[in-house]
Amino acid sequence: MSTLPACPQCQSEYVYEDGSNLVCPECAHEWNPNEAATAETDKVVRDSVGNILQDGDTVTVIKDLKVKGSSLVIKVGTKAKNIRLVDGDHDIDCKLDGIGAMSLKSEFVKKV
Repeated sequence: MSTLPACPQCQSEYVYEDGSNLVCPECAHEWNPNEAATAETDKVVRDSVGNILQDGDTVTVIKDLKVKGSSLVIKVGTKAKNIRLVDGDHDIDCKLDGIGAMSLKSEFVKKV
């Protein structure tokens, strides 16, 4: 039985080795299994100053931000505690006092 992983694109189980690469015959995707494992952990989220952010950090807003769809404004210096990093354009999910759940871009915050 084969112990090769499934194709990361189409999840096909009919993967075969070609030198140091793995090849999927169904979608023709080729990848190096050693590089694929490190590519997932390469996503690093940095704040406006360049500090690396992690889940659970506390950040401060560095400029006034208008909340889309309402008349609220998040003021400079507003703290967001216990942030959660997510994938996407707005890469921080947090709760702000007086506003509630919010998604922020990391370029508008600074780690405390």
